[in-house]
Amino acid sequence: MMEKGQFTKHISQQFNEELENVRQRVLTMGGMVEEQIERAMEALENLDPELSKEIIERDEKVNAYEVSIDEECTRILAKRQPAAGDLRLVVAIIKTITDLERIGDEAEKIARMANHIALDMDNFMPSKKQFGAVVHLGNHVRNMLNEALDAFARLDVDAALKVAHKEKTADKEYNAITRQLITYMMEDPRSISSALDVMWSARALERIGDHARNICEYVIYLVEGKDVRHVSLEEMKQLAQKK
Repeated sequence: MMEKGQFTKHISQQFNEELENVRQRVLTMGGMVEEQIERAMEALENLDPELSKEIIERDEKVNAYEVSIDEECTRILAKRQPAAGDLRLVVAIIKTITDLERIGDEAEKIARMANHIALDMDNFMPSKKQFGAVVHLGNHVRNMLNEALDAFARLDVDAALKVAHKEKTADKEYNAITRQLITYMMEDPRSISSALDVMWSARALERIGDHARNICEYVIYLVEGKDVRHVSLEEMKQLAQKK
């Protein structure tokens, strides 16, 4: 088991530096993705086509970062043939950057939906209440991601478990938004196109919450060596704390 906040130290200083470098690059990528979410929510709230375009274009940088980190991990696997905790670290990094790239894709979707709504305002303008609920969900899942990355940086299993539990709130908020939008569409068919765009934005945010939970699962795997995917939150807690 890897101690909280500790990485294996090797006789080879170069190997230590390679592992630390790739870990730091994951956190840098995480920061890029957090910014994409924040800007996507700003584009949605303000219906800003120019900002939406910037977010869509910047997604290519996130994708390129994933490819670069993945290539570095492949090189480490081939050259160093890591075992035990080192191997789990590289595997956890590969999985984490996949989820971060998908979070970037979800942020891009929100930007596209913001652009669609801006072009369709003559037919339907979402209410402040609807936007407020979506913005609240956006803040919640962005905080989840931030805390998940912090747990990854500190190898903090307890923090990872706390973040994973917050996924339930994201699901509840998404379901409430969906019910409200369906009511609007039934009452006014003209609202269907833009209301669906808002709904898809909320769905993208709910998926971001799912990906943040995934990152927490990788933290537990990295530190404890236990696979907690596809289990309930209670089972996850029991597995993570079982020595």
